[in-house]
Amino acid sequence: MSEAPQRLRYRHEFLRVARGGKKCAMPGLVLQVRKQQILENKQNQKNIRIGFTVSKKIGNSVTRNRARRRLRSVADIVMQKSAASGNDYVIIGRKSTTKREFCALVKDLENALTMLGKARLDGFSKNEGHAK
Repeated sequence: MSEAPQRLRYRHEFLRVARGGKKCAMPGLVLQVRKQQILENKQNQKNIRIGFTVSKKIGNSVTRNRARRRLRSVADIVMQKSAASGNDYVIIGRKSTTKREFCALVKDLENALTMLGKARLDGFSKNEGHAK
């Protein structure tokens, strides 16, 4: 996949993923996934779209921004090589996101993709086991 993932920016996009998608909770993050809606422009549907959210439960603005930056870095590493195209992804930060080791966060995202069955076949094996 040569194109960089697009971002989810509007509230209705995040709500659509939360309402109709699957989710998988890991120690460092929560991943929500939903298949993209069929658009008139079929080329957009082949791309990945990602959104990030960290609530006020996590801490003050400094802590939330740090968690969001870490999640963005993890997504840059994992999503382009491992995520299946044609899906919208929302990555939600947890309290442990800022304290967890970076390599553990990368593994959390890889495992969540695998559990949801949204990993590309050349990156991981499919395992539908613990998806909610």
